[in-house]
Amino acid sequence: MTDLDLATSRRDITDALLTALERRHEVLDTIVEADNHSDAVAAIAELLDKSQLGAEAILDMKLDQLTKDERRKNQAELDDLNSALTFTLAERPASSGDTLDLRPFSPEADADLFATRTAELGVAGDGSGAPAGDLAEELNKATARVDDEEAVWLVAVEGESKVGFVFGELTSGEVDVRIWIHPEHRKKGYGTAALRKSRSEIAAYFPGVPMVVRAPGA
Repeated sequence: MTDLDLATSRRDITDALLTALERRHEVLDTIVEADNHSDAVAAIAELLDKSQLGAEAILDMKLDQLTKDERRKNQAELDDLNSALTFTLAERPASSGDTLDLRPFSPEADADLFATRTAELGVAGDGSGAPAGDLAEELNKATARVDDEEAVWLVAVEGESKVGFVFGELTSGEVDVRIWIHPEHRKKGYGTAALRKSRSEIAAYFPGVPMVVRAPGA
């Protein structure tokens, strides 16, 4: 993860823990009434209006975190993170990744999104930095690399909206990972969310291969 990704994740968790401690009686009732772990996470997230990441942290919280000393430490950490970051989860709601999904790229269905990306950047989609070629030729080459297990292209989607790409290209024993977010969907946290999601997705395609993030964010 990038430093920004780690900081935003930590702030989400710390903020959620402090809120849970303030409303501990409601949280405990919610956990007791839940049928299982996943239901408890969903119920906590809804009760406190926090991310799934924060709700998971609340459910996994140790009892010694309830002490006054630990609560003071959490508050101090949250203050530090708030001073270091210039946005809140409310301003960048997509950064939690709760509503974002990644699916395989389709040359037919997603050619329009790739065309927008290529028009903006003017470079090939393989990460080489070479000038962009003919769109159909680029898509054919990408399909061939994916079929040969030398690349994976994923589309970041939220609901019915296609918000960007995650490109993974196998090069010299590493997977170069690049994130591109559509201009209309930037500054909402989608880049951070796509990076979070891509780690497990790309690891499934290339197990045991190191990932190198070349261009995190938009």
